[in-house]
Amino acid sequence: MKQALIVFQFLFVSLSSVMAQSGELPLRKGDRITISIGAIPDNEVAQIRGIYTISDSGTVNLLHIGEVKAQGVKPSSLQKVIEQTYVAREIYTRPNVLVSIDGGGGEGGPTRNVTITGVNKPGAIPFKQNMSLTQAIMTAGGPTPFGNMKKVKLIRSGRVPTIHNLTSNAGNPQVDVQVEPDDQIIVPE
Repeated sequence: MKQALIVFQFLFVSLSSVMAQSGELPLRKGDRITISIGAIPDNEVAQIRGIYTISDSGTVNLLHIGEVKAQGVKPSSLQKVIEQTYVAREIYTRPNVLVSIDGGGGEGGPTRNVTITGVNKPGAIPFKQNMSLTQAIMTAGGPTPFGNMKKVKLIRSGRVPTIHNLTSNAGNPQVDVQVEPDDQIIVPE
């Protein structure tokens, strides 16, 4: 019975990890991340916990372990790397690390954006996880009075631009796709 419980816990943790990673974005230079740590001495928690900006060299500098590569790594993977590094160097026995992207942007680093034209408030809007084309357009004030929602163009880096008919297909994930950081959306007239 005890072995079955251990196997169940392992599968649950593994499944939770996979689910957490599925929607994650890789970190980039300039991203602000929040690092929290537990299961270590209280006086060192305050020295490590905080907001870090990923440097131009793509790293963050942490107490006792120094530079850790963060650029191109998903937050859940960075958590594991930090935990494993602390354990491998015999600094902490079982640290519990949580890494999240700080969505604030502001002075400390860039916010990930989506750029939209042909709307009432053209320009960049902050990227949000699971945001669809229609939601992005509505966040930017909706289409102009002459905007053609039948021919919305999505330009995504490194890919051929795609055209989406959002008049009767809004909400259909095949047409009303989720946006990604740095996408460009054009609502033509």
